[in-house]
Amino acid sequence: MQLAVLDPLNDSEPFPPAFLALPEPNGLLAVGGCLSPIRLVNAYRQGIFPWYNPGEPILWWSPDPRLVLFPEKLNVSRSLAKRLRKGDYVVTYDQAFDQVMEGCAEPRTHESGTWITDEIKEAYRDLHHLGVAHSVEAWCNGELTGGLYGVAIGQVFFGESMFHTRTDASKVAFAFIVEKLRQWNYRLIDCQVKTHHLLSLGAEEIDREEFIGYLHQFCEVEPRPDAWQAP
Repeated sequence: MQLAVLDPLNDSEPFPPAFLALPEPNGLLAVGGCLSPIRLVNAYRQGIFPWYNPGEPILWWSPDPRLVLFPEKLNVSRSLAKRLRKGDYVVTYDQAFDQVMEGCAEPRTHESGTWITDEIKEAYRDLHHLGVAHSVEAWCNGELTGGLYGVAIGQVFFGESMFHTRTDASKVAFAFIVEKLRQWNYRLIDCQVKTHHLLSLGAEEIDREEFIGYLHQFCEVEPRPDAWQAP
């Protein structure tokens, strides 16, 4: 099957239906287009996200199955609960978006590069300025030691990436924001694809069709008015 090629000059152009995504590589749906706020929000609402390596064209994905976390199903292990009680980290949100993106862009161990290019940083920075993308920060002694960022539409939070430089910093940030999202009446957290790290925190895989059904329902309902307001 030939991939759909998106027009970079028409950011309102519809995406192809997610069920047309390739089974291998799992979820590859379209190529090209742009990373404008309109294009990105349209993509997320349909269960689609961009992911591509430096030097590649923009690639759009909608894998099946999809990893999600229902906020009320967060699993806090005994070791994580102990870490939370110790209060090693101060957690904030939307206080250091650019720094969090830079932290997430650092190559992981045994990896030579990153998919979070300058183009990606600029695109999500634009979404952040519009109040659509958000960051969560874990601080230790005034130093940023972990965090995550993602996109919030309606009652859905689409997680994009996380990082840590100290043990459990990203887990603490994640546990903190999941509880906040639950309080703010968020119904679903998109974790994209399976990792043991996220499975250990209570994430589960669901069929893509079921996931998109949730998006049609939850993206149209606003969370609590105080969501993402200054703490």
